[in-house]
Amino acid sequence: MKISIVTVCLNAEQYLEQQLASVASQSWRDLEQIVVDGGSTDRTLEIVQRAAQDEPRLRWTSGPDGGIGDAMNKGLALATGDVVGFLHADDFFADPSVLHKVADAFDDPATEWVTGGIRYVDSRGEVVAAYAPRRWSYRRLLRGNILFHPATFVRRDVLQAVGGFDPALRYTMDYDLWLRLGRRCAPRRLDLPVACFRVHPHSTSVRHIDAAFREEFQVRCRYLRGKPVQRVLHLVYFALKFLPNRWSVRHGAAS
Repeated sequence: MKISIVTVCLNAEQYLEQQLASVASQSWRDLEQIVVDGGSTDRTLEIVQRAAQDEPRLRWTSGPDGGIGDAMNKGLALATGDVVGFLHADDFFADPSVLHKVADAFDDPATEWVTGGIRYVDSRGEVVAAYAPRRWSYRRLLRGNILFHPATFVRRDVLQAVGGFDPALRYTMDYDLWLRLGRRCAPRRLDLPVACFRVHPHSTSVRHIDAAFREEFQVRCRYLRGKPVQRVLHLVYFALKFLPNRWSVRHGAAS
């Protein structure tokens, strides 16, 4: 089973080398990494090109795109693996055995997607929090994004079947995708830390936390059409969670 890891980036020189090394060091050897660069002006492409000289499984492309969702769709179009995961440039895998365990989880042909736990790390890479995969139900997913993007993997043909990422979304294209996948079937849980998500002041998740939270609510409403009572309840839930969510992310970034 071949696994494709798609990395989208723009001016990502600060953490990219560690991320590329974490993929290259995986004990599961049947993999490829595809870097989709949005036209970086720093040392990002130099780092990728140098890494590609020593790692034939690394491919890359660079040029303008229509945002993160569009860039991830470009990576998906280039992917040749049976299973696809998305790992951004400032994140990295928790240990070298992760993809081997992901591949084992897909041994069952009925498994369409797999999700695991995550560690939040600071700008120095030190763990500030750890989360096991959350208890799954589609109803809980509708209340908010309970899945961790860099710890979730999907069969490539299933991603193509549900239409990939919505390029019109700026921040929550992953949540929208999980909602479409979740209508098909539940993910298989992998009870271990799969990836490390770096929380730092320059990350998109921190800089645009308010806009992202609002967009997440708008995405949720797409799937509540024709259910006015549930929409009102979700609006109340959004209002109650907005400030605590902002504090949680920004506090982690400042750690």
